[in-house]
Amino acid sequence: FSAVWQHPYLNVFKHFKVEEWKRSTKEGDVTTFMDKTLKGTVYRIRGSIPASNYIQLPKTSTQSLGLTGHYLYMLFKPMPGKYFVVHLDVTTEDSQVVRISFSNLFKEFKSTATWLQFPFICGAAKGSVYECTARTSKQDLVGVAPANVRWTCLMLDLHYILSMYLNRRYSHLKSIKLCSNLLVKNVYTSDLLFEPGVTFSEARQAKLAFHGISPMPREMAFPVPKGENWHDRYDYIRYQIVGKSPTHCCCNLGVQVLEDPIRHLPRPVTLTKAVRDRVSLIQQITSPKDVSMALGYFQISACLNSMHIHLCKHRGALLSVCRLGHLCSILSSALTLILAFVLQALWTKNSSAVVYPCHAIIITMQIETGEQRFFIGHTDKVSALAFNGNSTLLASAQMGHLSMVRLWDFQKGKCLSMFKTHVHSVSSLSLSYSGAVLCGIGKDGHGKTMVVVWNTAQVNQGGEVVVLAKAHTDVDIQTLKIAFFDDTRMVSCGRDNVRLWRVRSGALRSCPVNLGEYHSLEFTDLAFEKGHSAEREPEDRTLFVCSKSGHILEIDYKNFTIRNARRLLPSQIQHSHRRRSPGIAINSISISSTFCATASEDGYVRLWPLDFSAVFLEAEHEGPVSSVSISPDNLKVLCTTSTGNLGYLDVQSRGYNTLMRSHTDSVLAFSVDGLRKQMATVSQDNTIRIWDLVSMQQLYDFTASDEIPCTVAFHPAQQIFACGFSSGVVRTFSLTASDLLMEHKQHRGAVTGLTFSPDGNLMFSSCSHGTLALYNCAAQKSHVLRVLGNVVSQDAEHSPNALALSGDGRLLAFVGPSKYTVTVMDAHSLDELLRIDVSILDLDSTSLDSALRICFAPMPVGHLLVSTSSNKVLVLDAKTGRLVREVSRVHKLSCSSLTLSEDARYLLTAGDRVVKVWDYQMRFDINFQVYIGHSEPVRQVAFTPDQQHVISIGDAIFLWDFLAVSRVESPKRTSEGITQSPFLFTETSSEKLKDFTSSANEIPRQSAPLPSLASPPHLDISSIHQPGHDGEKRNHLERRGIKVSLGENSLYSSTAALAPLPSTSTSTLFRIEPTWSILSKVVLHQFLFSLQSVLYPPAGNEGLKLKAVIGYNGNGRGNMVWNPDTGFFAYTCGCVIVVEDLHSGSQQHWLGHPEEISTLAVSHDAQVLASASGHGNGDSRCQIRIWNIQDGTCQKVIFHHETQVQAMAYSRDDRLLVTLGDYSDRTLALWNTHTYDLMSSTHILEPVHEVAFNPLSAGELACVGRGAVTFWLIKQQGADISLKVHRAAIPDMVGRVELTSLCYSTNYLLYSGTNTGQICVWDTQTNRCFMTWEADEGEIGVLLCCGNRLVSGSNTKRIRLWSVAAVQELRLKGSDARSSSVLLEHEMTLDGTIVGATFDDSLDMGIVGTTAGTLWYINWAESTSIRLISGHKNKVNEVTFSPGESHCATCGEDGSVRVWALASMELVVQFQVLNQSCQCLAWSPIPISHGGAEGQHVVAGYSDGTIRVFSISRTEMELKMHPHSVALTAIAYSADGEIILSGGKDGLMAVSSPRTGMTIRVLIDHKGSPITVIQCTRKRVRPESSGELWLAASSDRRVSVWVSAWQKDKCELIDWLSFPAPSSLPPSLAAFCPWDNGTLVYVGFGMQKEILFYSLRQKQVLEKIPLSHFATSLSLSPAAHFLAVGFNERVLRLIDCTTRTEQDFVGHDDSVHLCRFTPSGKRLFTASYNEILVWEITST
Repeated sequence: FSAVWQHPYLNVFKHFKVEEWKRSTKEGDVTTFMDKTLKGTVYRIRGSIPASNYIQLPKTSTQSLGLTGHYLYMLFKPMPGKYFVVHLDVTTEDSQVVRISFSNLFKEFKSTATWLQFPFICGAAKGSVYECTARTSKQDLVGVAPANVRWTCLMLDLHYILSMYLNRRYSHLKSIKLCSNLLVKNVYTSDLLFEPGVTFSEARQAKLAFHGISPMPREMAFPVPKGENWHDRYDYIRYQIVGKSPTHCCCNLGVQVLEDPIRHLPRPVTLTKAVRDRVSLIQQITSPKDVSMALGYFQISACLNSMHIHLCKHRGALLSVCRLGHLCSILSSALTLILAFVLQALWTKNSSAVVYPCHAIIITMQIETGEQRFFIGHTDKVSALAFNGNSTLLASAQMGHLSMVRLWDFQKGKCLSMFKTHVHSVSSLSLSYSGAVLCGIGKDGHGKTMVVVWNTAQVNQGGEVVVLAKAHTDVDIQTLKIAFFDDTRMVSCGRDNVRLWRVRSGALRSCPVNLGEYHSLEFTDLAFEKGHSAEREPEDRTLFVCSKSGHILEIDYKNFTIRNARRLLPSQIQHSHRRRSPGIAINSISISSTFCATASEDGYVRLWPLDFSAVFLEAEHEGPVSSVSISPDNLKVLCTTSTGNLGYLDVQSRGYNTLMRSHTDSVLAFSVDGLRKQMATVSQDNTIRIWDLVSMQQLYDFTASDEIPCTVAFHPAQQIFACGFSSGVVRTFSLTASDLLMEHKQHRGAVTGLTFSPDGNLMFSSCSHGTLALYNCAAQKSHVLRVLGNVVSQDAEHSPNALALSGDGRLLAFVGPSKYTVTVMDAHSLDELLRIDVSILDLDSTSLDSALRICFAPMPVGHLLVSTSSNKVLVLDAKTGRLVREVSRVHKLSCSSLTLSEDARYLLTAGDRVVKVWDYQMRFDINFQVYIGHSEPVRQVAFTPDQQHVISIGDAIFLWDFLAVSRVESPKRTSEGITQSPFLFTETSSEKLKDFTSSANEIPRQSAPLPSLASPPHLDISSIHQPGHDGEKRNHLERRGIKVSLGENSLYSSTAALAPLPSTSTSTLFRIEPTWSILSKVVLHQFLFSLQSVLYPPAGNEGLKLKAVIGYNGNGRGNMVWNPDTGFFAYTCGCVIVVEDLHSGSQQHWLGHPEEISTLAVSHDAQVLASASGHGNGDSRCQIRIWNIQDGTCQKVIFHHETQVQAMAYSRDDRLLVTLGDYSDRTLALWNTHTYDLMSSTHILEPVHEVAFNPLSAGELACVGRGAVTFWLIKQQGADISLKVHRAAIPDMVGRVELTSLCYSTNYLLYSGTNTGQICVWDTQTNRCFMTWEADEGEIGVLLCCGNRLVSGSNTKRIRLWSVAAVQELRLKGSDARSSSVLLEHEMTLDGTIVGATFDDSLDMGIVGTTAGTLWYINWAESTSIRLISGHKNKVNEVTFSPGESHCATCGEDGSVRVWALASMELVVQFQVLNQSCQCLAWSPIPISHGGAEGQHVVAGYSDGTIRVFSISRTEMELKMHPHSVALTAIAYSADGEIILSGGKDGLMAVSSPRTGMTIRVLIDHKGSPITVIQCTRKRVRPESSGELWLAASSDRRVSVWVSAWQKDKCELIDWLSFPAPSSLPPSLAAFCPWDNGTLVYVGFGMQKEILFYSLRQKQVLEKIPLSHFATSLSLSPAAHFLAVGFNERVLRLIDCTTRTEQDFVGHDDSVHLCRFTPSGKRLFTASYNEILVWEITST
């Protein structure tokens, strides 16, 4: 409410009453002044010292303006020959004050954490000397204002500036300080984008409000004399995010990173040359060259291809089948079936074919044979077409901002040229008869009509299209045509005018035809008289023009006069009333040598003789006829209608042939009848249409006048279909009787789902109000069986496929009751069986994930697929809700439809404007193909019942041939019942298709890439139920905690009893409801691999010794132990147990686990440590290791649990060890700690989350799970063990919760935490809960108690200390106990969810672990928290070292850059960038500024394309650049430290200066393939060679070697290496050999697993070292001839290149994706996901 008074804008000077100087202050020479230009009073601020002459708002620095406007507008004028400064203090959401300054004093852009300085370039008046010299002397513009400087409206986007340069969020404007020397009229703030120079009427006509733009309010507007242009008198500079177009009037202070907060401008502003030069110069000063704009033509061109498609179809209307494509494409290329709206259609020269647009596709159809060709390449709807005289050249234009025009070789179907028109929404094109001239009509940036003429004469020889002439006009133009007898003459018509145009001497001039009494008509079309007579001059002919009023004027073209005027009137109008009759509107006219054709609004095409004496033939259509065209042979007349029909009238036979029918609006849903080969579609045009898929004809057409049909379904057996409407009515229709059968009104909202059971006996429907209905359809007259309310999600976005039915018809699934849950029901009874919550799968996400679309996999696979709002597809077990796998980044935006083929081999998804076909088993590095053609979002996609075709709908209906069926070999059945076959996705070209969801103003590719694999983003596929499947990202969904629950009417057991089972048996009752988040993190990454090929080093001769491990595994639970008495401190990192001395920091490393360690337990005497991990090395069960703490040896390895061990605990007397399996294993095991034999094993029906022994009794323990505590009593008689169990439920007042943690007190109390933040207190003598209190807002995962103090830790990142002294007394009061007796003594907020904690006996100090990978030392008495261990939370991407080897730096996916002291491996400083991942890193080899530690810098590359330079000594960011439009993948300093080389995901390499922040050049040699390595060296190939040597490697197995002399601007490619291979799974890595100047070492994917040594002098491979696996990382020692290689098999290999000895080392938990020797060669750093291992080189 506080900001409402500031809308729509705020006059700052007026609101704060500047003239009174009570709420503002002035200093120095500040006076009012009457400005002649603005005709009003302004403030003049003068003085030689800006700091002493100023206006400041508010009065004092302690006050704040509190202005929240998104944009700030300042109306000012710099004083000629002077400098000025403006300071704006803004406050961020975290209360940080940042100063934004701009001045013509500043020569370059500078930034710190609290100050941004922007240079300002002053503009001059139009036509001045200054404006002219601006073209040649741009650098001189920086400085004092010129003599005739102009008034300027400056707009600052404060949101964007803060987020772009400082990664902060804007809160409000605190203060404004305007310093000399300048004139200022006012300052305004607003949330609206204002456009100067546009009137309100023009804004309404251009619909600017729809784009978020408003005309400038009168109070803010500068006066403009009549007849002049605003932009000719004033400057408008907009500091704001820029869109795709490089011509926006924006001074770009960076490159776009925020898409959401800022709206793109819908149209550019035409600028003077001076303003453009200023904009360009500001871009150069404030940011590096925008690669995405400069090279956008080539980048975006990969989006679409230009191709034509041959197909044959039956003569008739609608559906077409195409057979094209590359051998490796599964779908044929785009084919439209139903025309959504035909704007125009053309004849070819031979009159045998017609050409027409269908949205973004241009179609050519042979009218006799039905053969079709397709021209694909446009990214938005095609708005205009034109042929030259002999139909060899075709021109097409598309709609949208800055429309694109393509020129095609019509016979070859090849795109010859494409170019931007620099006008908006081209509405008409005309090609000259020769094809040498093209003319187009559109709107300029101010909404004025613009006519442009291009020279296209050289396009067939590969030449460019150039502008011949262009002109602006205030008149309306509907149609413009080039005269067929003269390329330089044109005629146009529109509202109130007919004009003749001519190009002469490079200028386009026009003159109007004197229309006399017809001057007010609205003319729609024109045509020239055909033929040629030798007696007449070519221009001596008649021009025919038609109008909306029914007039046809015959104009003498030579003399510019009207010869005759006729009017088409209704025949029934009496003669006396004909003058007052409105007439019949004529939309189009076409002239042949013998007759004329007119298309009119009454639906008639009429053929007339040229004297218009009478109609000799007419054809009536269903709706108004929009265009008409006579064929060149004069035998046929082509017609298009506003109802979407395309056909032609045969003049000789007088017959009419329909070529195409269509919906006239978006198609919403479809259904296919497999028996009768029919398809039903529903559309926003209120029609239901039935199509025959064999004959391609429309069979039926149903129209609902007052309601929109939303969804449709065919009955599987009878000729019946059902349709749901927006009114909530469900109707069933009989096709045999063409009649309505039944009407059901159970729903109140629009029907979102409708489907029949496979046998046709049942029908299901749902609506947007959440109602679900079940119908009996055994008879034709269906009736309702059951209706449920509020069970289906009430979001309409789930339409039209809100309901999914399993293949056997037993299960019904839908999103609901909320959008965060998916419910599975018994289809026959609508009893709920399963409910799955998908809202909190990703704990790191700031928003809840919701379900969008669902579908069942075919039987017997039994999967349920769910697409989510975070662009993922989750694959779940349909019966249990068990998570199978996840596919990330399925589409750029949301997935609107998904379905599986009947053999479960292929998955279809639709999203944005593309269709994707996936390999359902995800067996490849890239598992999908992308198909384009739709110009609007795809609403639904599905296989036809015979699996031969794919249908997709949206803007139109597309039928695709599914080619995989005919190519696949005989299917092979797997054990899972899934049919598998060789997948058809193979690499067809080194160039992959880019992002197909490009916007309309992006330029498509000129050459045609084949429909092969799509480009990154790569899939993030996780699987925990397929052992051996490994991904570099191990945040598996089950670790994140999927919520799965069973309903009350479950088919499965709902009992809560505990049944002890033999250890070898398994339970068939599988019940899952882990509705917690952090508990399931114990489900860790599984990876089976073989160690048979590992080359272990001989004992005592190891070349490496593990020196240190950086990181802590925040995925585990209870995986850190500390004994305050003995000082023993251990934690896990991956599969390594790190034992650290807290005083000295030295580490011991206990190795042996094959998998990530999930939990630890230490005996009470601190002599024994137990550790548990997943199974590996061929073991079928989890591994538990027992360690002797004294000597660090493993005493015993025991196996029992099948999946993961979740918790372990020793009894108080250390005689027993209890181990607890996770929710999949659900086994509780007791072990004898003397022999570690299994004493007892119990299988539990429900998941249990934690276990603890009673400290007062060694034979008692307790477990917590769903809604209850289970107390166990252990009784031993001889060798026999018996367990007595008591299950104590929580009180009803607590509700349905999960108990997630527990701890015993020494006074017969048990504390348990819940997933809702409550703590329950239990009396262990009576086993009852007598007290609860709200301890936190989130799930409590850790509880510790000692005496009268209790520590709790939760997923809200808080750890709290409670005083519970009164609880023991309250135990006697029973239910009267009150939570007010519990006091919160202290709390701390850490950096992640609390997953483990250990404290001393008094709970004064302890160590706490979090999911952020941090171990904290906590001291409650001193209120301190100190990081003990800190590692990266996500994958580590790079390690780099300082030149003196005193420090190292690491970067990771978590966006952090961390600097470590190498001696102690302690964290020194951390730089964090929010919401970005740091992809690459480099340390400056030589200080940039001055010597010593002062000049130590680190440069980092980020996923948003930015580069940041950090100063180590000042611990701040010094520079930010944005040379890339995509994520960086590699970065390096030049050998002298004066240049930064960076490579991106798109293969472009940028050369930037760390001094100026400028991008010097961009190298495109590796374009299309991500850069993997950039390395610079001071060594030379030959001693006589000059310059610096560097290399770059890309993922397509290519390496380039360069010699550069940056000071001389020299950069020369000296060698280019290409290593052939079938695909690129492992990375391509290259490095210079330190011990051989002229040798390059390469490793990558190839025919052989090997390391190659390539001589740059001899240009050949000198040596090969074979490998056992493909390498994932590579590093060469600078000191000795050592080479380190990492493998995906989690093995590190050290190779001595002198002796050819090889040693392998284990201890990594994941793929060894990074190896880096230190500069001295004494240490080796390796990284495995987020853990870093430091090795000491022991070999010499």
